[in-house]
Amino acid sequence: MIQVSVLYPKGEAFDLDYYLKTHMPLVRERWSALGLEKAEVVRGAATPDGSPPPYQIMALLSFRSLEDFQAAAARHGGEIFADIPNFTKAQAVVQINEPLPW
Repeated sequence: MIQVSVLYPKGEAFDLDYYLKTHMPLVRERWSALGLEKAEVVRGAATPDGSPPPYQIMALLSFRSLEDFQAAAARHGGEIFADIPNFTKAQAVVQINEPLPW
């Protein structure tokens, strides 16, 4: 299992309605059959000291394996990333995470 974080930095306008009603359903539609097991969206609220968070929106995407994510990205990544300008000008930061047992 891997988790892919897609983080949108603060500072640019962000059309949350479009993101939730159009973009994320596109992600689910294209990638669910290719190994996407869970998709979660969170909004940055604050940092521990109360200052603004560095990221306004984060998508947390769980895939069965790195290979599944790579295949999904190869197949539909162009379409999904081409949709980003429809809801923000922010440059998305993508990070691949490996959950650890503890």
